[in-house]
Amino acid sequence: MIRTPLNVGWSASPAVGFFEAYAAGAPTPRPVHLPHDLLRHEERSPGGTPHTAYFPSATVQYMTHLDIAADAQSRRHVLEFDGVYRDAMVYVNGELAGQCANGYTRFHVPLDPYLRYGASNEIKVVSRTHDDSRWYTGVGIHREVALLTGPLVHLGVDGVQITTPDIDGDRAMVAVATAVINESAVTRTVTVHTRLLDPGGEEVVADSAPVTVLPGDHHVLRQRLRIPSPMLWDTERPSLYTADVALTDEDARDHSRVQFGIRSLQLDPVAGLRINGRAVKLRGACVHHDNGVLGAAAVRRAEERRIEILKAAGFNAVRSAHNPMSTAMLDACDRLGMLVMDETFDAWTRSKTSDDYSLRFSPWWERDVEAMVRKDINHPSVIMYSIGNEVTEAGTGIGARWGRLIAERIRALDPSRFITNAINPVLAVAEAMARSRAGAAAESVENDPNAALGRMDEMMKQMLVSDETARMTAESFAILDVAGLNYAEARYTLDAEQFPHRVIVGTETFPSAIAENWELISRLDHVIGEFTWTGWDYLGETGLGRVNYVPEQKGSSAPYPWLTAWCGDVDITGQRRPISHYRERVFGQANTPYIAVQRPSRHGEPSTTSGWSWSDTVAAWSWGEHPGTATTVEVYSTAPEVELLLNGHSLGRRPAGEANRFLARFEVEWTPGEITALEWHGERSGTRATLRTAGPDVRIAARADRAELVADDGDLAYIDISLEDGDGIIATHVNARASVTVTGSGVLEGLGSADPEFTGRFDDSEVHTFDGRALAVIRPTGPGSITVEVTTVEHGSVRVGLIVERPSPEHQR
Repeated sequence: MIRTPLNVGWSASPAVGFFEAYAAGAPTPRPVHLPHDLLRHEERSPGGTPHTAYFPSATVQYMTHLDIAADAQSRRHVLEFDGVYRDAMVYVNGELAGQCANGYTRFHVPLDPYLRYGASNEIKVVSRTHDDSRWYTGVGIHREVALLTGPLVHLGVDGVQITTPDIDGDRAMVAVATAVINESAVTRTVTVHTRLLDPGGEEVVADSAPVTVLPGDHHVLRQRLRIPSPMLWDTERPSLYTADVALTDEDARDHSRVQFGIRSLQLDPVAGLRINGRAVKLRGACVHHDNGVLGAAAVRRAEERRIEILKAAGFNAVRSAHNPMSTAMLDACDRLGMLVMDETFDAWTRSKTSDDYSLRFSPWWERDVEAMVRKDINHPSVIMYSIGNEVTEAGTGIGARWGRLIAERIRALDPSRFITNAINPVLAVAEAMARSRAGAAAESVENDPNAALGRMDEMMKQMLVSDETARMTAESFAILDVAGLNYAEARYTLDAEQFPHRVIVGTETFPSAIAENWELISRLDHVIGEFTWTGWDYLGETGLGRVNYVPEQKGSSAPYPWLTAWCGDVDITGQRRPISHYRERVFGQANTPYIAVQRPSRHGEPSTTSGWSWSDTVAAWSWGEHPGTATTVEVYSTAPEVELLLNGHSLGRRPAGEANRFLARFEVEWTPGEITALEWHGERSGTRATLRTAGPDVRIAARADRAELVADDGDLAYIDISLEDGDGIIATHVNARASVTVTGSGVLEGLGSADPEFTGRFDDSEVHTFDGRALAVIRPTGPGSITVEVTTVEHGSVRVGLIVERPSPEHQR
């Protein structure tokens, strides 16, 4: 069917019932541009919960109108929602036309039974968020919407599915399965024309075949097409082909274009994971679905930018934790060469919060799984499906049965990819052990999983490696192609002995353990990689990765006004934190030293950390303390030894490199000027890195990630705002309130900073910088020019100009 984006012309407001509206009046709606998160506009308060970042619950409604021509009765109309959070109910002209319980599942709503042809039709979508998640979810139509149209005999929705089951050195056989549906009252014979285009848009092979369909038939045409000398898709060269499929007869025409990649997957415990015959270790990042200052809105450019930054940081894989990934992000992964583990559920039948998806899992899981596979099947980036995350049922036989049902349903739909389950062995057996032995540690796991895992006391370690745990989880692991282990690297070597046919991936790992974990992964063939928690900081689970300087704050969650988990390699504005640069050196992706400085204002203070924490460091030598204030300097290096120099004077050498976890620490008295780390390989000096103190003349600066935008519904400009001196050195010790104004063909879509205790609003036009930085996001509204002006009281103002071009015909496709 023909897909037309339907992301403009919507309004949104809190939803009220009929009697509430009658008594008090309906709330005034605001015009919105999809994807959109209405919860982002609500006030946070201490009365909220830390897992949802202290945002309130909400029930909202979105409305638009569709003009349908009077002669359109011979066509079919379907709305496609890529994701609506949550419990979405879709009304057409006041009548319920469709619904979807899962806030991340793509779903379709046939419109024709409810349409008024030759008139305007009201579309209303109602959704809600409750205490239903362990992280910030947002609320509303947070992913794209499209109108699908076609004749009565048409291609099916998601009706072109492509696999590449047979590849060798000189050709690839491409299997194209095309669904043809007859909703007319007569038998029809149509012709399906299939053309495969190479990455440059040139036709490489074509085929046509007739298909006869009776009224009500849903038939599949299967074509095997040979591509000579194929360009394979992988992480370094993500070559994408296009299938152009047309359906024709004397009365009907329908059309679909899908992209696909040609690549092979192999897996075994000796050779590990191979893509196109080449061994690959997964340098993975778990990512939640929010986009920082945009809230949960999965705008195409926002999703693409996240993948760009994560790949530049050394990652080659992402895990969508803990829900199916947006189509926009899958498209970005295809284009940029990022591998994907797409995940189904955070909960099955046992709840983790009071109103989570366990209440809807039983009647909805199969539809959710089918929708995810239909969405993913043409994406070469997707190499693995995860059927759950830390489901506590995994330690029981009944729980394993649920896992088998999900896994086998996926295999029936898509046998070409691997299946895992992110199992935490301790959580999987804790409830049963608590019942049998009243173990205090097991009870603490059940009551507060994050806090218990953060402590990881001796009893939990014993549970992790015990024969009883291995026995209780064996059935759940036996269902899988790859055993997913959360925080269970202690089992990597043990499982090679006890389960010699088991292939393992670390589906969640502590960032602080990357050096030890990567040594194991590099050495053990049956362990194919890991996914750190997390690659990108996120809203909710507040303070999970913080360095806690407040002794009375117990547990893993930080109180209001904390906003983010503060455990990502990249902060919510897209800036890489020191842990990201450390990881890059552990991965062997960087061979120069990196300097990070612990905040002098906190030096010597008692503090506590968890496995999700990294040191409280900033890559800066600009501080507001008096000269002579003590601080700790960290140097991340692959070299055996590093020397630290302060204003040209040596402060000595320290061992670094793999033997010392790639980390050297120096106790230093802060003095303005410059600090340099110099690598040493025996008596031979190597590369160096330097941090300098910002000068006194600090001005506001602003830089756009791109100077030219496209006037479509998915583009954005990201404006990095910073306080810096004349040499471009950021004054991390200086912060100011900045106001942002936008004129021309654009609007301010979001504004904020990376401050984990951010107290502002993302929809405001003013922001207080954090460590000298902030971020503005601009959305184009049409062709033309945009001027963004950033103003401060004490540090001047700056302007950034942007050009917005009309989308090309190829771009519009």
